[in-house]
Amino acid sequence: MVAAASVAALALAACGSSSDNASSGNGSTGSSTKKALKVGLAYDIGGRGDQSFNDAAAAGLDKAKSELGVTAQEAEATSGEAESAKEDRLRTLAQAGYNPIVAVGFAYASATDKVAAEFPDINFAIVDNARSDKTPKNVHGLLFAENEGSYLVGAIAALKSKSGNIGFVGGVQVPLIQKFEAGYVAGAKAINPNIKIQTKYLTQPPDFSGFTDPAKGKTAAQGMLDAGADVIYHAAGGSGGGVFEAVKAKNAMAIGVDSDQALTAAPAVRDVIISSMIKKVDVAVYDFIKSAQDGTIPDGDQVYDLKKGGVDYSTTGGHIDDIKSKVDDLKQQIIDGKITVPTQP
Repeated sequence: MVAAASVAALALAACGSSSDNASSGNGSTGSSTKKALKVGLAYDIGGRGDQSFNDAAAAGLDKAKSELGVTAQEAEATSGEAESAKEDRLRTLAQAGYNPIVAVGFAYASATDKVAAEFPDINFAIVDNARSDKTPKNVHGLLFAENEGSYLVGAIAALKSKSGNIGFVGGVQVPLIQKFEAGYVAGAKAINPNIKIQTKYLTQPPDFSGFTDPAKGKTAAQGMLDAGADVIYHAAGGSGGGVFEAVKAKNAMAIGVDSDQALTAAPAVRDVIISSMIKKVDVAVYDFIKSAQDGTIPDGDQVYDLKKGGVDYSTTGGHIDDIKSKVDDLKQQIIDGKITVPTQP
């Protein structure tokens, strides 16, 4: 057992950085004892440096380290790994005294429920997965209204398109990514009911490589561009880099996702990114860590929508300054309940 623990500790050290000088927090939900926490964060495939989803989570963790004085250990999923690998990753963090632990991505759903049941005094959060009747009480979902933010960039795509032909590239065809598609299509059609929208998913579950394959993203985007699209929105994680490359080569327009990718994508392609659907995973991760430190973790899931500022669109580069007032009007209508955005295509 000692040898196994040593191996696990070394494995974690290889995946991230940590400082063990701070004490771990009280794991009981609702504790009022405020301590400098040891936070565990388990990334989805692509990890820190994916310029998108995982990097947004990393930004929230970095803010917590800077402002709250927490220390952290990071670990990362690998493409094609077994479910047991996710369980082992979370279990190793729990055994090492990290509390709270944040799992980034719905792929951790089963593993989080299983490991959380083994460690009832540790608080877990999972990004993009809602609680079920079987979810342990110490698991908290951090959810987003991706459909609402995607509605806005769909409107942007329709307003900016000169060909009346736009595209959507999804990483993996799962209900979560279909929320992006549903909002995008609805927003575009609200502007132009006759607009043509090409849709392509890179892989089907259980193959999740669609989030980490820029070559597939590039091929999909090239096909759409060749078929007349002049604006392409991706919700494909690391594969989005390939989408941007294809768009750049055709001097077309792209819309990023999760982070403001006009600031985070490879410098050579940033000028073709006219906007991004910002999903504020950083805010959710930071809020959860802070509530854990304060002993005020709310029960159940937390939903970050437009009204709560959890999703939005970016304006970096000034490409959409001429239509910003129209987009902001749509945004306010969603917040006011005048527009209901679908969650399914």
